[in-house]
Amino acid sequence: MAEARAFWIAAPSRGEIRAEALPAPSADEVVVRALFSGISRGTEALVFHGRVPDSERQRMRAPFQAGEFPAPIKYGYASVGQVEVGPAGLQGRTVFVLYPHQTRYVVPAQAVHVLPEGVPASRAVLAASLETAINGLWDARPQVGDRVTVIGAGTVGCLVAWIAGRLPGCEVELVDINPHRAAIAGALGVRFAAAGAPTEGADVVIHASGSPAGLELALRVAGFESTIVEISWYGNQAVPLALGEGFHARRLTVRSSQVGSVATSQRARWDARRRMQLALSMLTDPALDLLITGESELETLPEVMARLATAPGDTLCHRIRYL
Repeated sequence: MAEARAFWIAAPSRGEIRAEALPAPSADEVVVRALFSGISRGTEALVFHGRVPDSERQRMRAPFQAGEFPAPIKYGYASVGQVEVGPAGLQGRTVFVLYPHQTRYVVPAQAVHVLPEGVPASRAVLAASLETAINGLWDARPQVGDRVTVIGAGTVGCLVAWIAGRLPGCEVELVDINPHRAAIAGALGVRFAAAGAPTEGADVVIHASGSPAGLELALRVAGFESTIVEISWYGNQAVPLALGEGFHARRLTVRSSQVGSVATSQRARWDARRRMQLALSMLTDPALDLLITGESELETLPEVMARLATAPGDTLCHRIRYL
């Protein structure tokens, strides 16, 4: 039996690295040696602190999660590695897998996604976040020429703005309280606005800040009869909304978006695998490397996760490197 090392949340707000034995793969399974993994900071911070509501514990399970909420639990879904053992067509290929932070692992062959040509393994850790951004835009359904406001310049918000900025005629404004995000917005080809001075009257607003104040701002900047799509997930945090102001007179719509289900507009023709392949194919742009703002080794992940879950600073996507 081969051995692997993995990051576990041993108790809320405390992580550790554990050794575990790998089972021998069956004929329809592969062994993957991890090269990189990415931290989906918003969701993983809530999981790290034990803030998954009882009602959502089944729905919030990661595809290859081990353990049960709140802890001990092995959680994550952005791993990139190389197939060491598997069918001839996969042997030696670099793949993306919705797997937690672990050095080597065994999964069904159909669970791996081969990286397209031109997509480096180091950038492919963004695939899960980009899939979320794609689904959010499908839910928002911006039209040619729309004024699109994205509130929250985290990893997902930046990717939403990047995609929307490539729609013909769309004017895209990325809003954040951190002025350092202005340079990233410029590199992604969209306008930046501080949270205190966004442009009002947006046709479509996508909220991705994870902050109740950001959602209040989304209601303020939305134009008449526009839709606010909520991509943020708050865990067990209550979120108040001022629906007694202009919400009704301006006939606004607040709509949730969650990557666990393919957006309604695409569901008849798309499944999650096709959506992931689309996300991977879009990762050829080197400008997206700006969204990876730090890197560390797996053995340091207990300390790194504790810091990112509490005081992330300027961190967007933090990448874990496997030796």
